[in-house]
Amino acid sequence: MGAYKYIQELWRKKQSDVMRFLLRVRCWQYRQLSALHRAPRPTRPDKARRLGYKAKQGYVIYRIRVRRGGRKRPVPKGATYGKPVNHGVNQLKFARSLQSVAEERAGRHCGALRVLNSYWVGEDSTYKFFEVPHPRINQVNKEEKQNEFKLVAARPEEGNTSGQLDIINVIGQQLFCLCDNNTTAWETLTKEGLKGIHLRFYPEPSCMLGQDFVRFRSTVLV
Repeated sequence: MGAYKYIQELWRKKQSDVMRFLLRVRCWQYRQLSALHRAPRPTRPDKARRLGYKAKQGYVIYRIRVRRGGRKRPVPKGATYGKPVNHGVNQLKFARSLQSVAEERAGRHCGALRVLNSYWVGEDSTYKFFEVPHPRINQVNKEEKQNEFKLVAARPEEGNTSGQLDIINVIGQQLFCLCDNNTTAWETLTKEGLKGIHLRFYPEPSCMLGQDFVRFRSTVLV
């Protein structure tokens, strides 16, 4: 095995004595630094290279510290207003992951760079630490600008790949679903500009036939 294989196996077993000691020391070191700072080199070179990082001019690594836990609602002077059902302050769960929050903060701080992806490097009882590689090369596709704000930067290995099943919500009066004939749905989606995406539709029993809202479970066959 090459060196990267050994590094990958080390990071896969985070409960081993070696990794527990390393993570404990590194988390202490990261806490002494600012919440967002540039790292001289990736902490996990194997993971960084799988996500598109290259050790050449134009690629930089930023390490971001994000506070763990839920989001506390800002209530000046304790005034929550409204009905008691909306008086929640402490037990609010943020809809996005902490990794996406770290990518967004790095993207806002480095406006001239583009976020490639990010990976986990450590956590303690209070914070989580992520590293975000930024490319500033001219070959970066302009269509991939500001992916951290589109919530697609951390997609390759986070369960959103093309082989997964997901729910597509389609709104339109002319689009309806018949359990024995899906031609109408396919023709309508083709007219909407989705000619390059091949979808196979499975009508769910909960479909509302002839209504404005139809749900499909789709498999992308790219």
